[in-house]
Formats: sequence, C-alpha cells, structure tokens
Amino acid sequence: MTQAKQTPAPAALNPGLKAEVLAEALPYIKRFHGKLIVIKYGGNAMTDEKLKRSFAHDVVMLKLVGLHPIVVHGGGPQIEQLLNRVGKKGEFVQGMRVTDAETMDIVEMVLAGSVNKEIVELINHAGGRAVGLTGQDGGLIRARKMTLTSRDKPDEAIDIGQVGEIQSIDPSVLHTLTQAGFIPVIAPIGSGGEGETYNINADVVAGKVAEILKAEKLLMLSNIPGVLDQQGKLLTGLTARQIDELFADGTISGGMLPKISSALDAARGGVNSVHIVDGRVDHCLLLEILTDHGVGTMIKSH
Repeated sequence: MTQAKQTPAPAALNPGLKAEVLAEALPYIKRFHGKLIVIKYGGNAMTDEKLKRSFAHDVVMLKLVGLHPIVVHGGGPQIEQLLNRVGKKGEFVQGMRVTDAETMDIVEMVLAGSVNKEIVELINHAGGRAVGLTGQDGGLIRARKMTLTSRDKPDEAIDIGQVGEIQSIDPSVLHTLTQAGFIPVIAPIGSGGEGETYNINADVVAGKVAEILKAEKLLMLSNIPGVLDQQGKLLTGLTARQIDELFADGTISGGMLPKISSALDAARGGVNSVHIVDGRVDHCLLLEILTDHGVGTMIKSH
C-alpha cells in the first residue's frame, strides 16, 4: 500500500530575521496607532480560499496592533453567478452595473446576505470581532438615483436603474463600533428618501467613507498590480494631474474608472494616502501598511 505524499512544512523563519521583521513594523505601528484605515475588499482576494484567509488574518492583525480597520466589500463575481443562474445577463455602463428591480433583489441577496456574512465569519474565525452592515443600518448611507450622461451625446441621460449616488454618510455607527473594538464590514447598499434601496459602486462607498472619516489610509484591493501605463508598467506614485492625463488618453477606463475617481476624490478630501493594492499578493495589507515594501500605486492629491 503506497503512502500518501505529505506536503513539506514551510521553512521556519530564522529568529533573527523574525526580529528584524517585527522591528521594521514597529515605526508603522506607532505612527498609525489609533488611526482609521478603510479597506475596499474585492477581486481575487474575495474568491481565492488562501487569499480570503490571508485577508482576514491581516485585518485582525491590524486591529490587534491598535489600528481601526473598516472593510467595504464588493461582490461582482458572486452577483454575476446568481444572475446567470436565473438567466439574466449583467450589463455595465461606464463601469456601473445596470440594476433593474429584479437585479436589485439579487444584489441585496448576494451583498447583504451571503458575501457580507462570509467576510464577517472569516474575520471572526481569525480572532477578530466583525459586524456586518449595509448603508441602511444606523442611517449610514443616504442615496439618490444616479443618472449617467452619454459620452457621445452630452445632453442625453442614461437610465441605469436602481444605481445610487451618495447624498450623505452618517458615520456615528462606525465610530461606535470601532471604539468598542469591533470591525465594521459594509455592503454597498444605500437607502433612498422613500425607503427604496440602491446599489452603489463599492469603490465609491469606500472612497466616501474614508473621506467623511478623514481616514489615515484608503486601500483598494485590485486584480492588477496597481495602475498600469499603456505599456503595462506599474505606476507606483501618481498625482491628480497625472491621473487626469491617464483619463484623457484612455489609459484608465472601464471598471477602473470609479476606482481611480474615488481614490482621487478621497485624496483631495483629506485622506492622507490612497493605495491601489494588488489583492492577489498574500498578506498584501500588512505589506502595504507595516513594511517598507509597498505592493501597488499610491495616489496623492498634488
């Protein structure tokens, strides 16, 4: 009878190297202690089992060393899967999901139900105390219907259904939770003036929450190394003016439009630093926040 082949255990970290790693992290821990960090969680980091555990571990670690992480999540692939199962095809305009009433029901089921609760459970299992929210909880996000302007015909509006833009954010519930030791996990669904619900782009919610809270950092996890130029080279640092040029020449387009626009608005609105981070890198949050080695693009207001 043949024996099952065992996976070799990972090599133990040399104690001296381990001490160096901790020493390198210490200045960052001191600098960011007590600060709010908003994390937009999406992409591969939400679907790959190893990366999911790594993300939850990082969030708990940040909380334990004295930072206050707040997670805003998307759920595009999961929404797409359920739409396919009911025979609907997802449609996007300028990076925004077209959301009719049936699609909105599915968005709520996926975001507020399965995805939000899975992230809460992952963080709690890793030793944290996470609480799941939508924009409806505690009056967190008040929204109104968004209309897009046609790029070809600027005087024509495009109706994309129950997609919302943020009118206001009341951060009271976030302050209450973070100060009590909890980690808020926010699904990007807003509430309208008549009690209707709106699907809001998660990048936009993360950017606005970071701006209202005057967060120390906004980290947006992505499926790419960061912002790339037209040759595919990583741009590690960008200013507002450089981003405007990348919009104009089409380098930034599609799903990256709301992400970069929100990042830029947050930087201009008082967030100290905004990072587009490669969510496919194991422990990318710890690498970006607590070490000298960043894993993405940092955006500055000027």
